[in-house]
Parts: sequence; structure tokens; C-alpha cells
Amino acid sequence: MNKPTATPPTIIVRTSGGFFSRLAGAICWLLLFGFLYSIWTGNSEMLSWSSNIGGLTETHQSGNVRANAKVAIVTISGIIGDGHGYVKQQIDQIRRDSQVKAIVLRVNSPGGTVYGSDFILHHLNKLREERDLPLVVSMGGMATSGGYYVSMAIGDQEDALFAEPTTTTGSIGVILPHYDFSQLLKRYDVQNDAIVSHPRKQMLSMTRSLTDEHRSILQAQVNELFARFKLVVRSGRPALRANPEKLERLATGEVFTANQALDNGLIDRIGFLEDAIERASQLANLNSNQFQVVQYQRPGSLFNLIGMARSEPASADLQTLLEPLTPRAYFLFTNLPPLVSAYQSLNY
Repeated sequence: MNKPTATPPTIIVRTSGGFFSRLAGAICWLLLFGFLYSIWTGNSEMLSWSSNIGGLTETHQSGNVRANAKVAIVTISGIIGDGHGYVKQQIDQIRRDSQVKAIVLRVNSPGGTVYGSDFILHHLNKLREERDLPLVVSMGGMATSGGYYVSMAIGDQEDALFAEPTTTTGSIGVILPHYDFSQLLKRYDVQNDAIVSHPRKQMLSMTRSLTDEHRSILQAQVNELFARFKLVVRSGRPALRANPEKLERLATGEVFTANQALDNGLIDRIGFLEDAIERASQLANLNSNQFQVVQYQRPGSLFNLIGMARSEPASADLQTLLEPLTPRAYFLFTNLPPLVSAYQSLNY
């Protein structure tokens, strides 16, 4: 009698690289998702981000998409850095586009550096004057200190400064931070033994207390910048220009609600972005069906989508973090020291 043939044992071959296979599969899914997302948003730059660094994408926000005339929204959001980044790119884009007939400056910022705020204001004024463009400001959740400073780009234009019902604005003032760690260092027997050309070279050193002489020198610098801030406010608020005593009462660094700002003449109207757009179109003599509203965005990418890309070199982060260690004044409303808050100012 024949014996039944034995079933050979099952041999399981374990493929190598299982983790990497799963990783590759996940990347493929992300690429597919990014591709579909780019089609959905119409953003073709998403797949070619490397060739568009520093460029902007114009996007239709509202209005007649077929209209040639444009009302352009310039966005200032977050802490203001040196002003050479995204905001300046938007200004340059408008300067090159003859179809832009009016500007709405959308401000949602607590302010930032004195230099950056003044740089942005200068280039907004220059654009408005060179192109003879009406400019209207729409304040978002916050437009304080340097955020209010850049809002003065409206100049003498009447009925051009809008704040939303819950906007916080004001904070007209200057701060020059100084942190005194001398007692902490003394506790650990650490001394500043720097060799300097003159004692004033280290006036704002965190390793020593301010002397009365040094404090007086620095206060004079703050006073000079404060005087410029008030001069800028007078340029955009004719009523306060005619009433300097009232401006002095308001320029204490205090913040105001939208209603308080309206009562004090710091804004013209309480309204939303669409109200500011309507006002800008009126100043440009555009009917509602004669224009489209556009915004400018930095080119998207799949890597931006998953939080891996950088719009600036990595060295820019280090530079931004180190800059607050250099003594400088701020038009800024914040409870955080500039060293912490400055990281948010990258690219603005």
C-alpha cells in the first residue's frame, strides 16, 4: 500500500526593507495627495516650488474675475521684522501691475521693529504717490504700535481707516528693552570681563545695571523715535494734527477697542474687509462689476503643505533669533520679550 505523499513545509520568505517599503508607500500617498490638492486649488506652482522662491502668486479673492481693473490687498500679519520680505514683495508686485487701481492694506499686527515699520510705511507711501493709487486700511484683530504706524500710509485720505468691531489698536509708543541679569550672575560668581573702548559701548549689556548717565542717553533716543511716531500719526490723522494736545493724551502706549478708537479719532469707521474694499473701489471710481479683488501669496508646495519646506534659508532663523540680542527699539505691543517674539517676524 502506497503511503500518502507528505505535504512539504510552507516556507515563508520575509522580505527585507519592510519599513522602507511602507515609508515609500506613505510618500507616494503624500505626493498623490499634493498633486490632487494642487489641481483642486489651481496652484500649479505647488509642484515647482524650487523655481519660484521669492515670487508671489496672485489669487482672485472676489469680484468680476474677468475684469482687468484690480483692487489689490496687501497683507501685513504678525510681528514686523525688517520689512524686506513678504510685505515688500507685495508692494513691488503692485508697482509692476498697471491694472491695479486701488489698494486695501490689511493689517493684523502688534507691531515690531522701528526700522521695519518705517521701511514698510516709506514704501507704501512711495507706491501710493508714484502710482496715484487710493489706499484704504482694514484692521484685523490687532493693529497696534508698529501696526498702527504702517496704517498711516492712508495719508490725508478721508474715510479710509477701518477697524473691525473687535479690533485692538493704538499702543502709540516706543520700547527699548533691557534685561538686567547682574544679580543672577553675581549669585553664581560670574563677571563680565569684557575689554571695551569706552564704558558706553556696553550700555545695554544684560550683565550690568544701567547707570543714570546711560539711562539718560537711551531715554533721549527713545524720545526721538517717539517724536517721529507722533509725527507719522499726525500725517495720517489730520484731526489729531490740528489738536496736538489730544494726541499727547492718546500717545501713552495704551491700547483701545474699536469703539474707543473711533471716539478718539484714531480710526474713521468700524467695518470689515469688504467695507474697506468697497471704499477703495469708490475712491478709484470703479463700479462693482468693473473690478476684481486680488491677493498675493507665496507659492505653495507639497513640502509647505506637510510643514517641511522653508521660504527662507535656515540661516535666516538664526539671524532673526540673534537680532534681538542687539540693542534696538521697537514699536511693539506685547508681553513677551523681543527675543521670544522676534522668531515670528521672519519674512515680514
